[in-house]
Amino acid sequence: MALPLRTDWQVRPHPTRLRTDHPRYAELLAAHAAAVERGLSMYRDPDSGAMVMTARYLAERGYCCSAGCRHCPYLGAP
Repeated sequence: MALPLRTDWQVRPHPTRLRTDHPRYAELLAAHAAAVERGLSMYRDPDSGAMVMTARYLAERGYCCSAGCRHCPYLGAP
């Protein structure tokens, strides 16, 4: 059974995966929003250089993999 989606899943990262006081929080959210707007499934994290999956991609995938994805859209994800 799929987990329900968080109410803010499209605009905010999973609350335990990116602190709101992160010094580049706004920049990271802007990179995510730009990727979603362009229809991309991933974007390069401007802080670490790692590839990060978008919330839309994760929601369309349909399940939580429990890997700690920054934009995991699922309520109750580990």
